[in-house]
Amino acid sequence: MSDTLYIDRLRKTYGTLRALDDVTFSVAPGEIFGFVGSNGAGKSTTMRIILGVLAADSGQVRLGEKPIDFDRRRRIGYMPEERGLYPKMKVGDQLTYLARLHGMSRADAEASARTWTDRLEVGTRYDDNVADLSLGNQQRVQLAAALVHDPAVLVLDEPFSGLDPVAVDVMSDVLKDKAAQGVPILFSSHQLELVERLCDRVGIISRGAMTALGSVDELRTRDGNVLEVAGPDPSYGWADALPGVLAAEYTPEVTRLRVSPDVDDQAVLTAALAHGPVHRFAAAPPTLTELFRELV
Repeated sequence: MSDTLYIDRLRKTYGTLRALDDVTFSVAPGEIFGFVGSNGAGKSTTMRIILGVLAADSGQVRLGEKPIDFDRRRRIGYMPEERGLYPKMKVGDQLTYLARLHGMSRADAEASARTWTDRLEVGTRYDDNVADLSLGNQQRVQLAAALVHDPAVLVLDEPFSGLDPVAVDVMSDVLKDKAAQGVPILFSSHQLELVERLCDRVGIISRGAMTALGSVDELRTRDGNVLEVAGPDPSYGWADALPGVLAAEYTPEVTRLRVSPDVDDQAVLTAALAHGPVHRFAAAPPTLTELFRELV
């Protein structure tokens, strides 16, 4: 079982620009953590500090209870947003070389390179130069480079960028398998539907500060639950004074109600039926994409 990855009160400034402002979260063993934000929000800076590529002005990154040092950093599998592969080097030679840098024997490194290229469906390109691969296949090899040394932690910056749906499914299965083995996984992505589907918890960062943190369900209901009612004439304003209704939005097609967690939904349904037939009555919390637009 791997240790928990702790990111504790990270701060980083560039002149007058505060890139990170007390960024704090953790990724538990077996957890897939989605790290989302707009371009320039601080995601890559956080990841580079975890890897030691950048130094924080203050704060700490720990693996378990100990700060990450050189030896512990070798246990991390990292996939940068910018492809970091040698374009004129063969796929297999490159993965073997990277695995050996992490302390694997040549035999183990070659076996692992074969395993991961086959698993990520680029095994037929094992003896090709990286530059001769499509961008999608280069992305698969980049993920193989993060996995080839059997890391205890995965930190992946936009791993699904540029992938077709089949490749997305392959990578998703790999991440779920690694999480099932107890590996903490931190990844960033702009594909919020994918984050919503894959992740146990999500952190939203904006202008260097964490603005939301929790499970997808917790985030989607953080400002109250949402009920959608199709049927009553919205001109009545029938829900405005109901107990537990925090806000009401009326359109010709549907009434959307933001309600408190303890609202009596049967009382809401009864009030709706008093104004006419109800064709649909359902909970409809915002998607992660809608929430992201509200927060960022």
